[in-house]
Amino acid sequence: MVEITEVKHTIQKNILSFLSHQKTARFRDMRPARTDTNLYSYHLTQLLKAGLVKKSDDGYTLGTAGLIYVDRVNAEKLFVRQQPKIVTMFVIQNGDGDILLQRRNKQPFIDTWNLPNGKMHNDDGSVLAAAQREAQEKLSVTEQKMTHAGDCYIRVTQDGEQLTLTLAHVFLFNRDDIATDENTQWLRPHKLAQYDLAPCVDQIMARAFFRDPFFFEEFEQSW
Repeated sequence: MVEITEVKHTIQKNILSFLSHQKTARFRDMRPARTDTNLYSYHLTQLLKAGLVKKSDDGYTLGTAGLIYVDRVNAEKLFVRQQPKIVTMFVIQNGDGDILLQRRNKQPFIDTWNLPNGKMHNDDGSVLAAAQREAQEKLSVTEQKMTHAGDCYIRVTQDGEQLTLTLAHVFLFNRDDIATDENTQWLRPHKLAQYDLAPCVDQIMARAFFRDPFFFEEFEQSW
C-alpha cells in the first residue's frame, strides 16, 4: 500500500500544484520563479524518489502516489484530506435527450469528460442545498428543481492501489438553457464511447436512467 505523507516544502508543493493541472511538463516549466536551479533539482529529485513524480519520454508527470496525493489534498494549499471525497453529481438532459458533460482541467483524470459535480462543504445545510449551490457555481443554474436519484461509491484503482474513492449523491433534472463552451458540452448518449470519459460515467448515467425511486450502487474501475 502506498504510504502518503504530507508534502511540506514550498518548492515541492509548487511542483505538485503545477503538475496537477498538466498531463506532462518539461523540467524548466515546473521550476518556481526565482528559484535556484540546484535547489529546484534537489526537491524534484526528492519527489521522484518518493514516487510522487515520475519521468517519461514525454516529460514529467504525477506518479501513482502523486495522483493519490493531489486527489486527497486541498487544491490551493495542498494539505492532506483524510476522508473519502463526497460530491453532488448531476445527470442533466436537454429536450433532445443529450447529456451534459464537462471536461476535467486537473488531475486525476485530466482532460476526461465527467458528469458535472462538486464537493460538499461542511456548511451546506443539506445534500440538496449542496447540489443547488454546485449547480449555481458550476452551471449558473439557480433555484433548479431536481430529483435525488441515488447514491454511489466510485472507487478507482491504479497499479493495484486505490487512487480515488468518491461518494456521489446523484441528482437528475432537465434543462435546455445551460451555456456551453469548449469544456461544457451537450453530447448524444449513444456517442459517448467516442469520448475519453472519466471513471464510471457511463455506468452512473445508465443506472440513473432506470428511474427507480432511489438507488445505491458501488462502482469500481481500474485506470
